[in-house]
Order: sequence, then structure tokens, then C-alpha cells
Amino acid sequence: MTWTELTRWEQALERWQRALFSGGHDGRSVELIDALRHTCDREAVVCSENRVVVPNAYEVELAADVHAELVRSGCGDVGEMLTDALARHGRQKDYEWAGPLTVRITPADLPAGEPYRVSSGPMPHVRADAFPGEG
Repeated sequence: MTWTELTRWEQALERWQRALFSGGHDGRSVELIDALRHTCDREAVVCSENRVVVPNAYEVELAADVHAELVRSGCGDVGEMLTDALARHGRQKDYEWAGPLTVRITPADLPAGEPYRVSSGPMPHVRADAFPGEG
């Protein structure tokens, strides 16, 4: 990764964090990444002593107003940033993904006080636009 790419990535991450967690939601970015990691760890299947398989398709549902703010702020690459964070976690744990790793961000009507919800599943040959229910 070049210096320019790294700087651009850091700026995008800062915009994403400001947009996602403005209005007194300090620490939510860390909570969201931790929620993804926890979901990954919880769904791990030990196949052998040297092989642990984890889901590869993750969906992060954001409260509709938070999602709208992300869109307004131009932070369209949040899914990619979360995918990168989860990929690093998988490398540290020596996990094997069930297929190509992806994290999709969607708006949702969540209960009051619940800013996001994370779900996962194994999906072979998955792309973010190939989740169930996509047209």
C-alpha cells in the first residue's frame, strides 16, 4: 500500500467514524468491530486440530438514521473497511473463511437504543450484492 493510499484510507475511516458515531455515540466504531469479531468467533466450526472454518458473509444492519448519515457523508466504503478489519482478525486467529469474505451494510428499523445488528452465514462465491433478498 502506498503512502497516498494509506492516507486516503485513514481519511475515509475518520469520515466514517464521524458520520457513524456523531451525536454522542463515542466508542461505537470499536463496539461494531468487536461485534463482528464476536460473531465470527461464535460461529467458528473446528473441523480439525489445524482447521477452523468461519462464516464469510456478514451483514451489519444500521439504524436508518445512522445509515442515512453515512450515505450523506460519502462514506460508501464502510463495508470494505469493516471487511478489512475482520480479515485481519481472521488472520490473527488462523481462521479459514467459508468463501470470499464480505461485509454488507444496510439500513434497518431497529429497536430504540440498538444502533446496529450483526448477522453472519457461510455463502460460497458471495458478493455484497448477492445476499438473500437482493434483486
